[in-house]
Amino acid sequence: MSTTSSTPVTDPSRTAPPSSVAQIGRLLIANRGEIAVRIAHTATAMGIDTVGVYSDPDADAMHCDAVDVAVALGGASPAESYLRGDAIIQGALDTGCDAVHPGYGFLAENADFARQVEAAGLTWVGPTPEQITLLGDKVAAKRAAVEAGVPTTAIIEASPGKVPGDVAMPVLVKAAAGGGGRGMRVVRNESELADAIEAASREAKSAFGDGTVFIEPYIEHGRHIEVQILGDAHGNVVHLGERECSIQRRNQKVIEESPSAGIDGATRAAVCEGALALARHVGYRGAGTVEFLVGDAAHETDDPTITFLEVNTRLQVEHPVTEAVTGLDLVEWQLRVATGEPLSITQDDVRCDGHAIEVRVVAEDPAAGWLPSTGLVDGFSIDGPSIEVRSSTPMVRTDTGIRAGTEVSADYDSLLAKVIAHAPTRSEAARQLARALRRSNITGVRTNVDTLVAVLGEPDFLAARTPTSYLDGHPEVTEAPGPSGDDRLALLIAATFALEQRDRAANLATGFAPSGFRNLLTQGQRVALFDGDAPCDLEYVLTGDRADLLVGPLPEPDEDGALPADERRRVSVRLIRREPSRTVLEVDGRRQVIHVRLDGDIINASGPFGSATFTVPARFVDHDIEAIGAGPVSPLPGTVLAVHVEAGQQVSDGELLMVVEAMKMEHRITAFGDATVAEVHFVAGDRVDTGDLLVTLDGTD
Repeated sequence: MSTTSSTPVTDPSRTAPPSSVAQIGRLLIANRGEIAVRIAHTATAMGIDTVGVYSDPDADAMHCDAVDVAVALGGASPAESYLRGDAIIQGALDTGCDAVHPGYGFLAENADFARQVEAAGLTWVGPTPEQITLLGDKVAAKRAAVEAGVPTTAIIEASPGKVPGDVAMPVLVKAAAGGGGRGMRVVRNESELADAIEAASREAKSAFGDGTVFIEPYIEHGRHIEVQILGDAHGNVVHLGERECSIQRRNQKVIEESPSAGIDGATRAAVCEGALALARHVGYRGAGTVEFLVGDAAHETDDPTITFLEVNTRLQVEHPVTEAVTGLDLVEWQLRVATGEPLSITQDDVRCDGHAIEVRVVAEDPAAGWLPSTGLVDGFSIDGPSIEVRSSTPMVRTDTGIRAGTEVSADYDSLLAKVIAHAPTRSEAARQLARALRRSNITGVRTNVDTLVAVLGEPDFLAARTPTSYLDGHPEVTEAPGPSGDDRLALLIAATFALEQRDRAANLATGFAPSGFRNLLTQGQRVALFDGDAPCDLEYVLTGDRADLLVGPLPEPDEDGALPADERRRVSVRLIRREPSRTVLEVDGRRQVIHVRLDGDIINASGPFGSATFTVPARFVDHDIEAIGAGPVSPLPGTVLAVHVEAGQQVSDGELLMVVEAMKMEHRITAFGDATVAEVHFVAGDRVDTGDLLVTLDGTD
């Protein structure tokens, strides 16, 4: 199989499967967000009616508009809504559906749910329940892989309270069920193994209902390589090439691409043939992904170590990169195979053209340890078209279930959108993708957009030096500030004059006077904004549509009272057009269009080279916070999973106090000094909000 050709995909036998089988007339999509929108897109194109489901908070969600009709499940949390298999099946029956597509996450890899769907007389779009049971258990899947001759390493079984000894470090503690990076812990010190097993088991139980975990060797500088497989009910199986998903945070993927630029032909052949062998061994039906960890050639002198990780018996989040390079619509083939239609392609028909890169835009703050961000998305746009599976020209595709007005909740994961670029070469795809991200505008929640842009232009990334340790080895990308220099100055100036325009419109007392009116015409209007923690000082004189600015701190007198020379930068600005959310300005002869959103004292400015958020400093400091006691607060809304301390207990700096789950991830709450626990304010199972004091500590150092 060639992975270097840039020939456009034109063979209709590859891009348009035969339509002789059309047994699905109405499809229920048992999911939410971007994947529900994605499935509805293809089903609608195939002439299939679509039915969605929604929780109470999702009543006006984008995925509900993407389907013909949607069924209310009630509740807010996944357990109250999207994990209610009985309600979903009843909804499918009540609306006359023929089939159920689970998407990914929630019930997608739940064999019992698949059986219940089939028992209700509905078509299950996915592997057989037996295959889900076998391959969904990573221990059983590992045994099947060994039987099929798939390259892999050994595993060690473990459980809370049952910690194996003499384990060579580092290791990976991993949930036997589920996926998505949940229930996984990297352990480098044997003394931390017991806690890691307990934490991984607890997280797996919460996420998947199964707390079984196991241990396997951890390849410190490995590459996460996965192979897309597709099988039918007639024994035909093909692979659609490999993807590399090595750039991860918290064991969850951030950037995915196809093909991998970091493995050689022999390794590519080994993983693809291994994936096919396992698929044939179990008679796999539908779309799935066989995942491997491959030793990085830069850190291994011999042939790279290849270890089988797991099989995801569902559509992957990153499936669009495979669609881009193969020209195949994986959702379409899932639906056709589910009805019993045989594959019309053989392995020789599969050809990968060009290179595709996908990034996951998430509501998280990389600079704050990837802390999730919740709240109302009041602005959302990403440059490029929406879902477009087939294209033979360079393109950028966006898959999303988010729009302006969407509430990002702690009940669901933090994924906002997937942005995919496809081009003849990897460097072109990276360049197109970075441009689309720079021109995006997402406000109301923090995102990782600046980090993604920084990665796509970073030398090691462009050279394909991207092991799983990439982010740990490149901390500078997680602190990427976004636009700099004159690009950022234009954003600051647009924010300043948007604030000026709003304040003037609201000023009923002196609205007759020019902005910044003073008795002394030699003084301009002074503005102080904050760019993160950095103060930004401006002074301007506005005359009509033109302004003269001084940028920088006001000169301060020295100890003798002498005023130093004014070294502030002088800038000439012309305000060509001023609209409530859009400013066209000229800065020293350079014209730009800046989109601005004001939310109280928060100003977001977005231009062609990125965005920035500025804040108006508070005039008064509120000291009331000092009266509520000292202790850690909840970083975001969530649920208390475990409490590890009690009143009167002595704790040391860094000691675990509480575990809070939010956006399907665990957050460890620790002491910030040696202290005594005065009061514990919540118990396991309680809901907490951002800023809630969790534990009061006395005598913190």
